[in-house]
Amino acid sequence: MCVLLGNETAYGQKLPSGPQVLTFFSDADDTEQPYGLYIPKDYDSTKKYPLVMMLHGAGSNHRLSLRRVFGKSNADGESDLEATRYFPDLEDVDFIVVSPFARGTAGYQGIPEQDVYDVLTDVKKRFNIDENRTYLTGLSMGGGGTLWLGLTRPDIWAAIAPVCPAPPPGTQDLAPNALNFPVHFFHGDADPVVPVEGTRKLVAEMQDIGVEVTYKEFVDVKHDSWVSAYDAGYIFEWFKTIERVPFPNHVRFVSKFYKYNKAYWVEFDKLVTGENAEIDAKFGQVNKLKISTKNLEGFSVHLKDHPKFRSGEEISLIVDGKALVSKSDGELHFVKNGITGWALMEGDLPNRALAKKKGLEGPLFDVFSGRHVYVYGTADKPTAEELKKRIALAQEAANWSVYRGEFLGRVMFFPRVIADTEVRPSDVETTNLVLFGTKESNSVIAKYSGRLPVSLKPGVSDFGLFYVFPVDKRYVAVSSGLAWWRGMKDDGFPFVPVAFRKLPELKDLMLFKGTPDNVIVNDYFSQEWKISSAVKASLLGSGVVTIDQ
Repeated sequence: MCVLLGNETAYGQKLPSGPQVLTFFSDADDTEQPYGLYIPKDYDSTKKYPLVMMLHGAGSNHRLSLRRVFGKSNADGESDLEATRYFPDLEDVDFIVVSPFARGTAGYQGIPEQDVYDVLTDVKKRFNIDENRTYLTGLSMGGGGTLWLGLTRPDIWAAIAPVCPAPPPGTQDLAPNALNFPVHFFHGDADPVVPVEGTRKLVAEMQDIGVEVTYKEFVDVKHDSWVSAYDAGYIFEWFKTIERVPFPNHVRFVSKFYKYNKAYWVEFDKLVTGENAEIDAKFGQVNKLKISTKNLEGFSVHLKDHPKFRSGEEISLIVDGKALVSKSDGELHFVKNGITGWALMEGDLPNRALAKKKGLEGPLFDVFSGRHVYVYGTADKPTAEELKKRIALAQEAANWSVYRGEFLGRVMFFPRVIADTEVRPSDVETTNLVLFGTKESNSVIAKYSGRLPVSLKPGVSDFGLFYVFPVDKRYVAVSSGLAWWRGMKDDGFPFVPVAFRKLPELKDLMLFKGTPDNVIVNDYFSQEWKISSAVKASLLGSGVVTIDQ
């Protein structure tokens, strides 16, 4: 039977039950991306099913992780490669289970992070998923991804379960975001790969701030703690009694990015550049709210369906100690004035013409977290030898799939490399442009030069300028002079090639001399995409840069 709903979603499907592999189309690089899928026996399209999202670890894949979450290890003497070739019999559970490939071993930020959400979207189109029973788990690198995805977008998940997690930097700052779902950690006390002390510290911190945390530490177990954690379908038993609360009475939320600016009924509208914004919002009695904030200049609350909100009646608020009163349909917007503090704003939020916002906020890493193309310059009619160098440089930047050895393999991401003359209108409309050169050598940089804030002076060869800036609906990232990775030390665990390893550490604008280790400027533009006076002074002091704003 095929059930068509108002949003034209079709839940009827003819796929067999059990484990299998499906794909979704990724517009990040125009490829079909695989994910593992488990469909329960006797699937009923009229019934809502809980969903478990399973994230694999380093050196693994979507097929192996689908086995692991069901507690299925390799057969005796069997390699991961051999185990990947088939699915064993899995115990029937009344869950839809999915396991993204997420480009292989590339962490769970940027493109792989988007892949996880694309898988979630694809599964919701195919199956009748219960959004109040959607769960997240993963092991090692995937355990770190579980924490990152779970804490940056906490209102999606009913519960999360990280196993021997290796979280990316900054994850610990987000611990308050787990206030409204339970977290179950697993770790081996003898883990030589991901030390257990990190998990113990995070568990203690979450417990101290009131998060519902359970923790199982396995004695004399090394890095393969997932064997015990997922044994006998335990994780499904733990998940099955937990439901998401869409409108909790108390919300704590921490974020420094507009990309992650919403949790439950709270939304950040204007941040302080480069700082973690924080909010603590709590209902007391009906229509009485107490809110405290930090590093926040604008926020909204969306109360329409909250059980403690009565539309049309007076609502009393205390925001950072200031009393405010309003009548509202549930949409309240707050702005901060440096003199009088918080005030309620009437009407809709203003549309700031050039301002940081979701999708156009930086930092540089955000350019590479979605669809992008690498563009070399030909405007100055380079010699054949010079053109060859420019093409090679752009291809080096685009080579996410460099071979990293048998264990890590390749990052399966394939962006394009094109000349400035080959940029199409559709690229300008839909694609972030990574532009190499200057306005003299690259016609696309020249095209936008009247709108771009800074440029490297002609003839400068021993400096590198690298920055992100919004142009219409997309980003451009301009790399002039030395490439941003030139001379960078190839150290650290290589989830991504060296050219991208330190991108998460960069801000909006970098100027360096010789190598990226010799940084003159690494700073943010303002919320209005302006260069601060201090940064201008540093740039002009270098003698190699022109300020164009």
